[in-house]
Amino acid sequence: MTDILASLVAQAERQTARRRATRPEAELTRAAAAAPAARDLAAALAEPGLAVIAEMKPRSPSRGPLTDDYRPAERARAYRDGGAHALSVLTHEDGFGGSPEHLSVARAESQLPVLRKDFITDEYQLLEARALGADAVLLIVAALSAERLARLLARTRELGMEALVETHDADELDRALEAGATVIGVNHRDLRDFTLDRTLSARLRPRVGAGRILVAESGVRDAHDARSLARAGVDAVLVGELLMRSDNPAAVIKELTA
Repeated sequence: MTDILASLVAQAERQTARRRATRPEAELTRAAAAAPAARDLAAALAEPGLAVIAEMKPRSPSRGPLTDDYRPAERARAYRDGGAHALSVLTHEDGFGGSPEHLSVARAESQLPVLRKDFITDEYQLLEARALGADAVLLIVAALSAERLARLLARTRELGMEALVETHDADELDRALEAGATVIGVNHRDLRDFTLDRTLSARLRPRVGAGRILVAESGVRDAHDARSLARAGVDAVLVGELLMRSDNPAAVIKELTA
């Protein structure tokens, strides 16, 4: 892992350790089993046209604060009303100002699949996600060994959820495919230095092959970017900063999917 990614993962592990100390895994297992059935992220993203995963986060490590007034319930309703196909909820506390509890809030405000976006390395985080109502989780190839990725992906599916498996280059994409990923993200942002390359999804699209869903992550600035990605064969875009900085995120989503 790079220094930046390693730091974010270490923060997530410390946050998880604190929560584990107050909520034992056995309790989470019971809560996850009692949670409502997970909504189908893959089916939502496979609908005709370009799908939008609308992201909820009050700040980012690279861009700082994104809003002065973060209200998860209102944000989830606005994204729903704009026609988003799924919600991505940052639960990482230190770097993004999120909270696992925001998952429950977001899910209650819409019928959309809700993705837990965090730096997941531990099965406890998967149980926590399902217990709080998450329908899917993010797994970052660069943060996991091949064995750990395969194990977490299998456990995610055992819990009834889907995984958005995030990659950044051809080698990581091959690792995702080998692990059996069917919903694959290409992060245009390099977690080593936070630089951006908006051509990555188009260049990696042929390698993804048929029968899988490709999600372009980071760097979508407007409807022009969204249309360019759709023409390149991208199935969905994950959009955060553009929506978080907008006074009318519902209108922005409608423009992206027009």
